[in-house]
Amino acid sequence: HEIKNPLTPIQLSAERLKRKYQNEVTSDPETFTTCTDTIIRQVEDIGRMVDEFSSFARMPQPSIGRENLSHLIREVVTLERSRTEDITIDLALPDGDMMLRCDRRQVSRALTNILKNAAESVESRILQDKSEDGEGDPGRISVAVIDGRGQGGGDESVAVIVEDNGIGLPEAGRERLTEPYVTTRSKGTGLGLAIVRKIMEDHQGDLRLEDRPGGGARISLVFRDLDETANDGDKDPMKVATGLGLG
Repeated sequence: HEIKNPLTPIQLSAERLKRKYQNEVTSDPETFTTCTDTIIRQVEDIGRMVDEFSSFARMPQPSIGRENLSHLIREVVTLERSRTEDITIDLALPDGDMMLRCDRRQVSRALTNILKNAAESVESRILQDKSEDGEGDPGRISVAVIDGRGQGGGDESVAVIVEDNGIGLPEAGRERLTEPYVTTRSKGTGLGLAIVRKIMEDHQGDLRLEDRPGGGARISLVFRDLDETANDGDKDPMKVATGLGLG
């Protein structure tokens, strides 16, 4: 709070200065506009970083319930499509509704973080192509789901797979990308994948980082159906375990 509280008056003051004086500044209006825009943009960036730090430090225990994973994924993809209109996001879901015991809010957040990372990677690759005087391929992200439950193959998991044609994952230090505060982006906080990893651990699932054939990245969120003893709503999983003689 000590960091974030001053940000609002700083941003509001900069916005007010811009509105009130941008038509009155005649000596160097371009510099005036650039400086006020920079203040506003940087304050917004700081606010987002503070939110991420705070959110990571206070991540709640998951509230597990039976959720419609198909609807959840559609909602997240629809929102991200509206944010990244220049990038095509394809979605492939199995027929029918997929039900999964999970924390709906946390799984939505994990998928949102993955899609945001994918979009930023694609945008970076497009800028890189343009700087090299090349057109490059259009930005594309795909989201697919493989439901292995009840298929008789021994794989009782649900995998949400996100692929992009961005700049790809780094070769060096890749294993550290899910650690807190580790990032390859100049403005990144290094918490996006750390939050996703924590969510997947809380769901007894896996986060897999791989190269996409042809370039880019493939990120998989692998879920397994949680036991019915996992907390529904406000149940504490440790209390459930203790009650069963497991604690």
